[in-house]
Amino acid sequence: MAKVLELSDIEKFADQIFAGKDEVRKAAVILKAILDAGSLRLTDLSQAMPGTTQGSYKAIHRFLKLSDPQEALWRLYQEHAPFIIGDPTEVARPQAKNTNYVGTLKDGKTKGFWLLLLATPYRGRTIPFHFIAYSSRTIGAEESSRNLEHRRALEQLRRIIGDKPLVLDREFSYESFLEDLSKERISFVIRLNTGNGVILTDEEGKRVSLDIAPGQRVYHKGVYYRGKVKVNLAGYWKEGLKEPLWVITNLTCEEGLKTYGARMKIEETFKDIKSLLGLGKVMNKNRENMEKMVAMLLVAYTIGVLVGEQVRDEVYGRGKKMGPVFGPLHTFET
Repeated sequence: MAKVLELSDIEKFADQIFAGKDEVRKAAVILKAILDAGSLRLTDLSQAMPGTTQGSYKAIHRFLKLSDPQEALWRLYQEHAPFIIGDPTEVARPQAKNTNYVGTLKDGKTKGFWLLLLATPYRGRTIPFHFIAYSSRTIGAEESSRNLEHRRALEQLRRIIGDKPLVLDREFSYESFLEDLSKERISFVIRLNTGNGVILTDEEGKRVSLDIAPGQRVYHKGVYYRGKVKVNLAGYWKEGLKEPLWVITNLTCEEGLKTYGARMKIEETFKDIKSLLGLGKVMNKNRENMEKMVAMLLVAYTIGVLVGEQVRDEVYGRGKKMGPVFGPLHTFET
């Protein structure tokens, strides 16, 4: 990475999403430190930055105070993307006893918070452009409070999503969220959570069967989720898999199944930002600074993905010999 990606290269990328030469330079130094250190712990980043560790530590804090990396992250949104992917992941913080944004995770014991990530597909991976962080402490333990956070994410998407389908996993397969999507006329494709006793009925109120055989495709048009939200239901049991895939959508059944099948594995993004870039090492006690550092990590991840894809093109002969590391953002390919 050090041979391929120099600070000057990162500055060219940062110049497209951060404002002002001074901010671009400082952002580039921190982004390179994240890639080099594979960590979000400020002491690790300070050691990876040029100059003294103490001076670099203070420089990070000054940057966080004066800059808005989340606004820069928004600029990674790809308007030509065929759909938007959303998925939550847990971020464990077992040692964070007195951090106000840290609660308990799904097991009811481990300390941590949730990250709801929104991204666009990019050559089998994803380019993140927004996230929302929340926990049992910040929203309360009630299920309805979690739903409010999901709605907040939806409200922030309304102004940019247009007619692009929003592709979501089972976490979003619940009635009130589906009602919000329908009300806002947002196209959606959501994997059905078949393990929570969900009931789908036809127009006559008869329960729709989820029976399906391996290798079979099943389509049910105009069914009702819990008798209230009208959706199309599509199922496919791919040979060799342990269970079938069921999706609910307001696209046609065929379009819904095809779109979900093209859904890039956002879990790979989660794996990379945790294992390679140290998301779990975020130690900021202040929530605002934590969110800014997470935004910086996601920008650094995007740089890594773009460079990795360009190197792969050269090594495996997909493209021409490697030229400048970064072109204009609008040249991203899906």
